[in-house]
Amino acid sequence: MAIPVIDFSKVNGFGEERAKVLAEIANGCEDWGFFQLVNHGIPQELLDRVKRVCSEFFKLEREEDFKNSAIVKSLYNHSKNGEKLENMDWEDVVTLQDDKDWPLKTPGFKETMAEYRAELKKLAERLMEVMDENLGLPKGYIKNAFNNGGEDNAFFGTKVSHYPPCPHPELVNGLRAHTDAGGVILLFQDDRVGGLQILKDGQWIDVQPLNNTIVINTGDQIEVLSNGRYKSTWHRVLATRDGNRKSIASFYNPSLKATIAPARQLVEKDNQEIVEAYPKFVFGDYISIYAIQKFLPKEPRFQAVRAM
Repeated sequence: MAIPVIDFSKVNGFGEERAKVLAEIANGCEDWGFFQLVNHGIPQELLDRVKRVCSEFFKLEREEDFKNSAIVKSLYNHSKNGEKLENMDWEDVVTLQDDKDWPLKTPGFKETMAEYRAELKKLAERLMEVMDENLGLPKGYIKNAFNNGGEDNAFFGTKVSHYPPCPHPELVNGLRAHTDAGGVILLFQDDRVGGLQILKDGQWIDVQPLNNTIVINTGDQIEVLSNGRYKSTWHRVLATRDGNRKSIASFYNPSLKATIAPARQLVEKDNQEIVEAYPKFVFGDYISIYAIQKFLPKEPRFQAVRAM
């Protein structure tokens, strides 16, 4: 079993071809919570530069610090008695945001990643329009909700992660299992070193590394807005002995001030009310709970924010 691979260029087509790809995206959102896009419109030359500058960034600015990090020391201590590390991840990560300081030592890193982020943001917004259409919502509904009614203040961050070779992968996770708190996540993953898995029908399934694809997954807020039609899916990263896995994940999330609730059109149909499966809440309140409960089941998070 493999997660769906979808030709996104056909969204711009007509008739049966377009209807087919819309149905494939709906299936990816409803039944999987994950899918991969090919022909997504991001130039291969740019993706090649992203791979190169991120590898150089890790070697130049992160590798030595990781070797001396708490996770490396903790794993060494736990390896003596074979005890598994439950509360740490074998991951080096830095988050890029427009209003934060960026790494400056690696030649071309800032310029390349800024260009890449601009392309990814456009792709995220185009994808949200497709979700609007599939859900029967007005065009721009999800984007407007995330931007707190059109204030253009949605969060867009990019997490540059590396998972270096691990001497004891049986004792530590690359990244512990979780669902993502936010909206639409766009992942440019390593095309050689695997490790990403999703939970589907009680089984962990590999997200197959494919060259120059963008992996999409839907976060908790898309699940809420869709009143449960679309699901946020549990996923994890395995630590591996060989290869330094690159992972560049971009998150299009609501503004902290945005009010999130099931779309009215999805809880009212033919003058009959459908049960609202999720509460109405301010996203910043949800994030405060998620920060504590990230690696725990999501349902108690919804219950906790309902009580606030």
